[in-house]
Amino acid sequence: MAVHFFKSVVAFLFLFYGLANGRVLQWPSVGINIFGFIPTIYVDQSGFAQFQKIQSAIDSIPSNNSHWTCIFIRPGLYNEQVTIPVDKPFIYLRGADVKTTIVTWGAHDSLITSSTFSSFADNIVVENLNFTNSYNYPPMNNKNQMKPALAALVSGDRTSFYGCAFSGLQDTLLDDNGKHYFKLCTIEGTMDFIFGSGQSIYEDCTILVNAGSVAQDYTGFITAQGRSNPNDENGFVFKNCKVIGTGKAFLGRAWRGYARVIFYKTSLSNIIVPSGWDAWNFKGHEDQITYSEVDCDGEGADRSKRVKWEKELSKDMVESLTDLSYVNTDNWINAQPFILAN
Repeated sequence: MAVHFFKSVVAFLFLFYGLANGRVLQWPSVGINIFGFIPTIYVDQSGFAQFQKIQSAIDSIPSNNSHWTCIFIRPGLYNEQVTIPVDKPFIYLRGADVKTTIVTWGAHDSLITSSTFSSFADNIVVENLNFTNSYNYPPMNNKNQMKPALAALVSGDRTSFYGCAFSGLQDTLLDDNGKHYFKLCTIEGTMDFIFGSGQSIYEDCTILVNAGSVAQDYTGFITAQGRSNPNDENGFVFKNCKVIGTGKAFLGRAWRGYARVIFYKTSLSNIIVPSGWDAWNFKGHEDQITYSEVDCDGEGADRSKRVKWEKELSKDMVESLTDLSYVNTDNWINAQPFILAN
């Protein structure tokens, strides 16, 4: 009888948390066990929950929290700036659906204060949320001058995003600092819209260039990576992604002198300009920059007219940068409460 009950409970948990959400449930070493649930706070604009604002739910979590807490956000358009401060780790921020659970704000100019969503704490998981900066977005219906207007700023270590969307025009996503993992996300913008000094893998993501909404022949830049020292481990790795959109775009330009960006087994559409990359303020020092494409395909993957200083990496270097261990240095991803199924 006890065995039958135990099996029933496990089956229920698997169906409810696994199949119903298209995910595989992983039991981590911290915050949850097979007999319990992660404590969950609910946010609902209609008032049928503990909180109507996402920030209020975050504020309710004690400082220096050491156990995973889930904040479940029901569908709605949340007009608010949301910040996870440095003293609020172990938060699992989960939206009901990325298409219907949208966080939007319209601040601009400042890279520090304009972001719709900012995360400074370590050990954060975010799923199924759309972060939009409305100052220049949607660009087709917007007459504001293009300015830095962040949708998200990610500065904490051991942070992962699953099935999220980041929408903007210039400087959409500041992948600032720390080890980060993006899975099945969409990042949209025109100018330097994935930038910063994060040590990050973007896997199975859609990179959506909206330069054509500015002008038909407008040329943007997808990345502006900020590695500043040859011994720094950071860099952006795009693995099994697809790059699509309108207008034209460079794969990246060097924000700092040792910028490192790898596109690996990624589909590149014809929006990519033939030269591919720009040294920006580091012309004459291109030997310091690590820009590389490996096993990419699509109309934009023709490398015959690429800049001559694009790097040819060794097989060992490619494997070390594209393997999950590049960011998962102490197995932190597997210790987070949930991981999307492949």
